[in-house]
Amino acid sequence: QVQLAESGGGLVQPGGSLRLSCAASGRFFGIKTMGWYRQAPGLQRLLVATITTDGSTNYADSVKGRFTISRANAKNTVYLQMNSLKPEDTAVYYCYAQVQVVPSRAASDYWGQGTQVTVSS
Repeated sequence: QVQLAESGGGLVQPGGSLRLSCAASGRFFGIKTMGWYRQAPGLQRLLVATITTDGSTNYADSVKGRFTISRANAKNTVYLQMNSLKPEDTAVYYCYAQVQVVPSRAASDYWGQGTQVTVSS
């Protein structure tokens, strides 16, 4: 069973910073793309940023220049450094990973349980 455990959410003032972490655990062969999505109340879950095994990144336009995604492959961990936070960044942030459990099977999508980020004065 593959599990994704997020940490680092919380309450921060506008203009502040937070760093989210997500570690994958369990028995698996490898991890392909990892990333972060977010969901605000009443809205769809939307892409924030993704990163491939070789470090290629993709960001939502709304976070470009403010958020940075990175990963530590040896630790099966992905990070999201969030700077210059705005009230509209308030959402539950979900970790995502494409995990290949065994070499003979295609990778499957896994999600964390989510961590709340609230930006408010």
